[in-house]
Amino acid sequence: MPKRFVVAASEFSDLPRFPVGFELAETLTAAARQLHATGAPDDTLNAAVELAVRLLPGAERAGISEIQRGSRLRTLAWTDESVRFAAEPRHGGREPHPDWERLWTTPVVRTDDSEADGGGNALSGLGLRSALSLRLRADRRRLTVLTAYARKPQAFDEDATRIGRLFTAHVSLALDSATVREQLTEAMRTRDLIGQATGILMERMDIDAAGAFDSLVKASQRENVKLRDLARRIVDANTGAGGRGVGER
Repeated sequence: MPKRFVVAASEFSDLPRFPVGFELAETLTAAARQLHATGAPDDTLNAAVELAVRLLPGAERAGISEIQRGSRLRTLAWTDESVRFAAEPRHGGREPHPDWERLWTTPVVRTDDSEADGGGNALSGLGLRSALSLRLRADRRRLTVLTAYARKPQAFDEDATRIGRLFTAHVSLALDSATVREQLTEAMRTRDLIGQATGILMERMDIDAAGAFDSLVKASQRENVKLRDLARRIVDANTGAGGRGVGER
């Protein structure tokens, strides 16, 4: 089950609800600042669903889901549990958005009334009549969607759609930025860890840095273990945390 990242509603209380005109431009700018101020991609996603409820006309709830081709979707962020259940129908349930496949090629899909075809789907079963689905990311294998929900039918008009597209552009940029920051941070941590492991091997095996790194790489390949994980094992073993070193059986 995805981890729930909680953002206090008070963090967004300074933003007007459903802004228009010049107020919209100012509000989107403020929202962008808040999105870029988040530390990790998960925090960015959680901030995005909270902001979506405040910014998109008609929105009462919101969630972000990831869909993989040929696989079941999973919910990454949600404002309440009903959104998560709407996006992840249980056994025997129908997909809440039969047109979501269109989001691979079009940026927006609107559900005007979930009961139009007699109901019985996940949305209507949760009392959600309208949905506005906006594409955040898409490639050949993965689709990320932000969806706003409402309890009344035809809650989302053209204004909501236009604001939603502007907002998701900011979310996409902030998410890309947070992802890059996280990757760089992880790369720095991995580099430091491998450096420590190399130093340990140099001392233990009385070899130079190049030889120690080569030994580490060969052990990683031989044991089919990621270089980072093998380095962590060596460092932990050296500090008394247990584990097995390179060449030890």
